[in-house]
Amino acid sequence: MKFDLSIWKNASSKRKRIYTFIFIFVIAFVLTIIGAYIPISHQDAQTISRNLNSTLNQQKAHGNLTEYIFLNNFEICLLMFVPVVGVVLGLGILFNTGIALGAIAYVQGYPAALGLLSLVLTPVFWLEFTAYSIAIAESIWLTRRLLQHRWMELKNTAILIGICAGILIVGAIVEVWLINLGI
Repeated sequence: MKFDLSIWKNASSKRKRIYTFIFIFVIAFVLTIIGAYIPISHQDAQTISRNLNSTLNQQKAHGNLTEYIFLNNFEICLLMFVPVVGVVLGLGILFNTGIALGAIAYVQGYPAALGLLSLVLTPVFWLEFTAYSIAIAESIWLTRRLLQHRWMELKNTAILIGICAGILIVGAIVEVWLINLGI
């Protein structure tokens, strides 16, 4: 089987970055789906669900849920920017996100597919997965460019970190709004 790589070879650097982002987004979502379908014991599912609910309720009671969600997601996102390691960490984190989503669905008595669908229908999914996919894709580009001694890629990385921070701030605000609505 022979792959036609002309679409990649003939693409500009910007277009290649877009292709990388799209590829990572799809892989991240597929890994999250796989994680959601990993069999988990009832006790482990309850522990995961209880810990998540406890953390959210604690932060909500302190009045800093938005800040907590943003800082948690931004810290995760920053790890995804790290050359080489960021790709592995990022995809592993998104796989574990799927496991947590599956655990919550299991405890609440609905299929994982319904949990995934409800996630995809929220803007939070699109915002967070966009930021994480940008970070993982940039980890790949940063690794490549640093190996080529093209240090200007650090400037692109800094810009993309800022963009991801902005996306995740909006995501945290929307997520808290949805939580407060009971969605």
